[in-house]
Amino acid sequence: MMFYYHPNYSALTLPERHRFPIDKYRMLKQLVSNFIDEQHFITPQQATRAQLALCHNPEYIDAFLTGSLDSKAIKKMGFPWSTELVERTLYSVGASIQGAEFALQQGAAFNLSGGYHHAFTSYGSGFCIFNDLAIAAAHLINTEQADTVLIFDCDVHQGDGTAEVTQAHPQIISCSIHCQQNFPRIKQQSNYDFALEHGTSDTEYLETVKQALALTIRLHQPDIILYNAGADIATDDELGHFQVSLEGVYQRDHFVLNQAKEAKIPVFSAMGGGYQRNVSRLVEVHSQLYRAAVDLF
Repeated sequence: MMFYYHPNYSALTLPERHRFPIDKYRMLKQLVSNFIDEQHFITPQQATRAQLALCHNPEYIDAFLTGSLDSKAIKKMGFPWSTELVERTLYSVGASIQGAEFALQQGAAFNLSGGYHHAFTSYGSGFCIFNDLAIAAAHLINTEQADTVLIFDCDVHQGDGTAEVTQAHPQIISCSIHCQQNFPRIKQQSNYDFALEHGTSDTEYLETVKQALALTIRLHQPDIILYNAGADIATDDELGHFQVSLEGVYQRDHFVLNQAKEAKIPVFSAMGGGYQRNVSRLVEVHSQLYRAAVDLF
């Protein structure tokens, strides 16, 4: 079991009062280092242009890498363009590719970033630039390391970019469990969509996760599960609209990881979204994934 982290995850200068909690990655690494030995951390390599092109339009890739996106595209992306952003993005995507490969060989791996499921084939959206889990899945299939990959997305927002990107990849199965009354306003069609109502709490949420994962495993027998463990399902998340307790978040993460373990399916996890302005409290929510990992592996 390995954990992928790069200091560049938080090395991004944003405008004052920007909505994205960029410090959470650095703070999460500090927190989980209290219960995960340093020897279990790996510094990722950057994703290559060829890997990005498995899921993204070449013109879009080049425009982002060279800083030639127009103002409309930058606004939709959610971040001001900078060389820091390029570096951070390539390390985050690279970690998901390399982590998925490690998990396929060794059983489990985790990225202290990733889950950028609003990135579409030809544009970024909602703080997501390149769709790391879709790229990782396509890479595993393209290199014949896997035949069927399940992207199991438990971020509170629908994985609309993942749904759109994977339409061109029939061997990638997309499943999204999300809040219906939340971003994005226009939903895409995943292979499986479980839309829950505003205010959904632990019991209904956890039962949906259990049924969705059991269904997709039974029907598709994936070679690996790529799990987007969004922290924005938590009660206090300002962009979430669910009422899932901290214990409920832990139970979700423990269940998904344990179900994969019992089914002998490798699992790779990305941390997904989380948007509390109290970043210390947000980091505690994100840490439930890594606490569950230590408890199980």
